[in-house]
Amino acid sequence: MNKIFTSAEVAHHNKENSCWVVLYGKVYDVTHFLSSHPGGAQAILRVSGRDATDDFDPIHPPETMDSIQSARIGSLSLDEKSPCATQTKDTSDEIDVSTLLNLDEIEKAATNVISKRAWAYYYSAADDKITKDFNTQVYRSLLLRPRVFVDCRKCDVETELLGWKVGLPIYVSPTAMARLGHPRGEAGIAEACGALGALQIIANNSSLSPEQVVAKALPTQVFGWQLYVQLDRRASEAMLARVNRLDEIKFVILTLDAPVSGKREDDERINVKSHPAGSVSAQLFAGTDPSLTWNETLEWLSRHTKKPIIFKGLQTHEDVAIAARYTPLVQAVILSNHGGRSLDTAPPAVHTLLEVRKFCPHVFKKMEVWVDGGIRRGTDVVKALCLGAKAVGIGRPALWGLGAGGVKGVERTLQILLDETKTCMRLLGATTVHDLGPHYVTDALFPFPYTY
Repeated sequence: MNKIFTSAEVAHHNKENSCWVVLYGKVYDVTHFLSSHPGGAQAILRVSGRDATDDFDPIHPPETMDSIQSARIGSLSLDEKSPCATQTKDTSDEIDVSTLLNLDEIEKAATNVISKRAWAYYYSAADDKITKDFNTQVYRSLLLRPRVFVDCRKCDVETELLGWKVGLPIYVSPTAMARLGHPRGEAGIAEACGALGALQIIANNSSLSPEQVVAKALPTQVFGWQLYVQLDRRASEAMLARVNRLDEIKFVILTLDAPVSGKREDDERINVKSHPAGSVSAQLFAGTDPSLTWNETLEWLSRHTKKPIIFKGLQTHEDVAIAARYTPLVQAVILSNHGGRSLDTAPPAVHTLLEVRKFCPHVFKKMEVWVDGGIRRGTDVVKALCLGAKAVGIGRPALWGLGAGGVKGVERTLQILLDETKTCMRLLGATTVHDLGPHYVTDALFPFPYTY
């Protein structure tokens, strides 16, 4: 029998000994979930006694509902039901993304249409956002050294990442909560990546399950899956088991630059005012294990997946050199500072890349080195490739593209970067990505090529 409750009746159940929430018009008694919720009891108690749909929907994969069906005790009165809302809306028919000429224009367009909560989560970075801003600025201090008398009628940007062919050396970094900005979410990003042959890394905290993200993938598409190790290792092991069954996912990326969440004030500020469930960042990082160590973590991970492993978030040449000792178990590293969202004033990936070139260049022969953070132009992509990166990742730009125009917006983002990359290479005198090297790059303050 489906019992009907009023909002007033639900509101009485907002304590630890009796905690109810309304989701999609249904009433759930989630009292017994408080002690086991990965985000802690407060994440639920903050929305207890009320309709939590707007807080829940954009940041939880739909499959989450399956785990709480046993807790359903009735429905909210039809007279009091709010729309089955999410913070997202489809903007793809509202903005002609073909008129947007660069990634800054796409970000501005997205900012004008997505929710304030989505903007705050996507835009925010640690403390004073020094690292976030420097991630982009640092590329401007690198100058290109073009060569002439090169037949540049053709330009080939296809490459291989860990042996898998991709259409371009630009991939989508793991970006959580894509459905905050658009209902297609990570599946929309996947569709756009398929259209251009780009690799996509699926975030551990995606708003869709990995199965949903890859469900309509092309046979040639390549995916990775990002892992945040949970305090409850059984939860991580269960997710790894699912990922192991998905042939579309070729490797596992272990993120190491965010053992705890950075202080992201834009995210905190908007949620303090309007969302009692707390900031999106705080909810996502609750339950993450901050005690990982080299040997223990790798031994554990190698027991639960046979897919190639990539370390993401290395920020010093010392750690890159250590990672190289674990080949072939670890087949690549991603130099990253989490988009400036973790430790403010941490180094940009390009600086770490230069460190590796100078102090442990043997690493490039043992494993692939990828970078992400701050990429906004095709010239940025080319500079990173010249300095030894095998691939270059974009995170926020994919989210802004999705927010501005759905699948078309992400396609437009990738197409702009692809076209700019090809133009840069042709003007530089390089006809394939394999031609790129340090002799094409110099420093504005030290005008000699990077030959080390």
